[in-house]
Amino acid sequence: MLNKNDSSPTTSTTSTTSTASTRSERSSRWLIGTGLATLVAVSGVAFGVYQWRDQQQVEARANWENVQVQVLTGHTNELWSVALSPDGETLATASEDKTIRLWNADNGELIRTLEGHTDGVLSVAFSPDGETLASSGKDFTIRQWNPATGELLRTINAHTKFIRSIAFSPDGQQLVSSSWDKTAKVWDWQTGALIRAFEPQPTGIFAVAVSPDGETIATASKDNLVRLWNLQTGTLLHTLEGHTDSARSIAFSPDGQTLASGSNDRTIKLWNVETGTLQRTLEGHSDLVNALTFSQDGMLLVSGSEDSTVRVWRLDAGTTLRALFGHTDVVRSVALSADNEQLFSGSVDQTVRMWRH
Repeated sequence: MLNKNDSSPTTSTTSTTSTASTRSERSSRWLIGTGLATLVAVSGVAFGVYQWRDQQQVEARANWENVQVQVLTGHTNELWSVALSPDGETLATASEDKTIRLWNADNGELIRTLEGHTDGVLSVAFSPDGETLASSGKDFTIRQWNPATGELLRTINAHTKFIRSIAFSPDGQQLVSSSWDKTAKVWDWQTGALIRAFEPQPTGIFAVAVSPDGETIATASKDNLVRLWNLQTGTLLHTLEGHTDSARSIAFSPDGQTLASGSNDRTIKLWNVETGTLQRTLEGHSDLVNALTFSQDGMLLVSGSEDSTVRVWRLDAGTTLRALFGHTDVVRSVALSADNEQLFSGSVDQTVRMWRH
């Protein structure tokens, strides 16, 4: 764990090689990351070897047999959120240390640090055009930033308790927030004005997501339920029941037809958005599921868990395609590049890991 008195960012690169034996084209292959096998230091750069075995043969663009891991350090407390800019060039990270850091997503170099929140920063999100960055935190505010300059553009006193999650509408005109004060709210991103507040829920809301068509929002709550709402009217559309513990993370598929939800019950559930029916349950994590994101082609789902792992799931089979080991504490957030070549994870261990193949 990084010394909290050391605020200078550093990076380290880890190489991964496949140890899978060759089998027939029709045989399925099981993949497990075994963790850090070898560690040496050369000129201040740390190298390690991770071993993998395939679960099944996959398309070349989703094949992660040879993985490099670059570790970004610099935050002085646990990470809550990571977000990748629409052009894939900038990574934003939010931390309990009250700062947001912007990194070069290609080489891991620190671009700038954004300061302004007076307590831990819980969520970050880029606008669809990439020109602004939104953040929310334990200081009950939403803040609007210019990522190109680091300038703080606006502060919205938005909720009466922690603002756990934020998400943009596809047109970038609205921002949706969810809070531990049991409410979700919609904001005009150009003026900072409140557009509407959704009916208060019985318990705090862990996560919010907006559908790709901008018509529906989903909320995940401590009462184990996922709810679907009409974004424009605030009408409740469906209540999704099935989790046996808090619903903690949610994500819409790129086509908007499927919603994934992660829970304290250690499962991920896939729901039909139109009907609200359960399609499939994914099992594999050994602790609660904090974060979810779909690949843009809809083939893969990535999850981050309290069990310190990141999992890549193949949705057509409902099975774990990869289990990525390396974080030494809870994984709170994940982001995947548009080409599936880079995966980013943020952890309580105060590091960001850039996984690439």
